[in-house]
Amino acid sequence: MKNEEIARNRAQMPKRTTSIIDQRSLQNSHQRLTDFLQKGKNVLDIGCGTGVITADIAKKVAPGKVLGIDENKQFIESASNNFKEIDHLAFETKDLYKLEEENQFDVVTAARVLQWLTAPDMALSKMARATKPGGHVVVLDYNHEKIKWEPEAPTSMNHFYQAFLNWRSDAGMNNAIADHLAEMFSAIGLTDIEISVQHETVSKKDPDFQPKINIWAEVAESRGHQLVADGYLREEERARAVKEYREWIITSAESMQMYLLAVSGRKN
Repeated sequence: MKNEEIARNRAQMPKRTTSIIDQRSLQNSHQRLTDFLQKGKNVLDIGCGTGVITADIAKKVAPGKVLGIDENKQFIESASNNFKEIDHLAFETKDLYKLEEENQFDVVTAARVLQWLTAPDMALSKMARATKPGGHVVVLDYNHEKIKWEPEAPTSMNHFYQAFLNWRSDAGMNNAIADHLAEMFSAIGLTDIEISVQHETVSKKDPDFQPKINIWAEVAESRGHQLVADGYLREEERARAVKEYREWIITSAESMQMYLLAVSGRKN
């Protein structure tokens, strides 16, 4: 099986992870994008999932037209049904690599998407092609290698997390893509490139501390089964990581920071 096919299989979101993306919003999950959203702008949201952020985008740019695309048919069906009352918003099941639009959108964005691709440079070229001259490409993504837990997470979770990184990189995904976005933008001719730090940080004093820091227990409970099936972990290691991490949250955890950058560039 080629890397691209392996990556597509591994990028598929297990059902349990939809609860994570459904809790996102434009304000709390892609804030930098708001700087580029003015009324009347046409926007393409790539990897839109169930459409929660895309719907927020549509409200910001109305009456500008907004299109959300995702290759997951079930996500698109859900988004189309949940936001059918927004008449200037549409959703399509589409593969980013097959995107043929040219010079159509004022803003083209992808949040937490390129990290799952084996050819993010190709995807970024497609995004730039779809952007109008003078328009902007805005990408938000992680460097998973720079996560910080205070104090250190349990050994079992660190073991799971390293297996997760290996599982991704062995499929051709770039775990540190956030720190490569600016040079990728420059390589395809985008200008006025800006980097905005968007790290996701949560500390014990925050009212949503437990649900946010619990994300890695949720990942181990959902994608963890994929790692077990693919031979990167034993089931007992996955289960131990979940158990001990949740105990750590209650007894010891002080903070977590996930390294996240938003990079924007203008098409000449």
